This record gives sequence, structure tokens and C-alpha cells, in this order.
Amino acid sequence: MNVWIAIAATAVGCYAVKLAGLLVPAGALERPLVRRLAVLLPVALLAALTAQQTFADGRALVLDARAAGVAAAAVALLLRAPFLLVVAAAVVVTAGVRAVGG
Repeated sequence: MNVWIAIAATAVGCYAVKLAGLLVPAGALERPLVRRLAVLLPVALLAALTAQQTFADGRALVLDARAAGVAAAAVALLLRAPFLLVVAAAVVVTAGVRAVGG
């Protein structure tokens, strides 16, 4: 039963956040600072999520095959590869490191 309470609370919370976004006055969204934050915030959140998922295992810092995959993706991005090639490079390197490392 606790799972359903958590699901209901999450649904209500998501609805409240959406409603709060709709209630923001249009004038507040036109400010330069708000526009700049709206552009930069998703990139920062995605970078933080990627770093946490790549280098953290519970409460410990780890360097494993995932880090090698992210490094391969970074190299592919620096070489201006298309997005699918970047993802493919990360997948192949991660799988290769896991296969070699056991």
C-alpha cells in the first residue's frame, strides 16, 4: 500500500509543479535573467545527472566502463561526429571495456 501512496503523492506533486509553471505571469518570463536561466538550466541538470549516473555507485565514487564510454562520447563530440555516432561510440567502448574487464 505504501507504493500506491508514493505514486499518488508523486502524481500530485507533478501536477502542482505543472500548475505552478502555468501560473507564472508572462512578464516574469520576459526578463533577461529568467531567459538566460531557462536556456542554461536544462544543460546543467543533464550534465549533473550524467555525472552522477556515470561516476557514482550508491555513496562511492567509481571509475568503470561507464567512464570510458563517456570519454569516448566526449572525443566523438570533439571530432564533431553526428549524434548517433557519438552514442554508438559510447556503447561500443563501454561494452568493449566490460567484455575485457569481465
